[in-house]
Amino acid sequence: MEAQADTSSDAPQVTMEVNPEYLKQLKDLDIPEEEAKKALILTGNTSAEDAAMLYFESLENHNLDGDEDDVYYKMVFVVNMELPMGVGKVAAQVGHAAVGLYQFLLKDCKTREMADKWDMYGAKKVVLQGANTAHLMQLQALAISLDLPTYVVQDAGRTQIAAGSHTVLGIMGEEENVNKVTGKLKLLN
Repeated sequence: MEAQADTSSDAPQVTMEVNPEYLKQLKDLDIPEEEAKKALILTGNTSAEDAAMLYFESLENHNLDGDEDDVYYKMVFVVNMELPMGVGKVAAQVGHAAVGLYQFLLKDCKTREMADKWDMYGAKKVVLQGANTAHLMQLQALAISLDLPTYVVQDAGRTQIAAGSHTVLGIMGEEENVNKVTGKLKLLN
């Protein structure tokens, strides 16, 4: 890491080179590039996961250039890591969860408004690791107890896994409440 002083302004600013692979991973999570760089620098470039957690916690606490009255929404997808799914299969299952959850949201006025606000603030989506089917069901029960919309994908069984397997849990809601359910899970990598 190389630090450079920027002498173009009255107060010198220190800039740090960020790890380009970590930056790419953060941008893949729909984190704006400047915010991703800021999070990487604040976490000492240790990992994309640490920077992502800082960014999302900062949004939750309204510390990153936001109006404190704004409520942020996000969609989280928890992948059942117990199932032997390839990368393409996981991507397809997360896609099913996103479409299914979004269709569910559009059916009701209250959740349709939530979907509109989510879309207005960048349609944040995060993919996380779940341990197994029981774990996904526990997370779903907690989400439902917090009045968060959920959607569970059950596979048709045509390719890699058995029919009826619970592959992905989708959860949508105010970021603060969603974090109560999934805040301690690891990012899918």
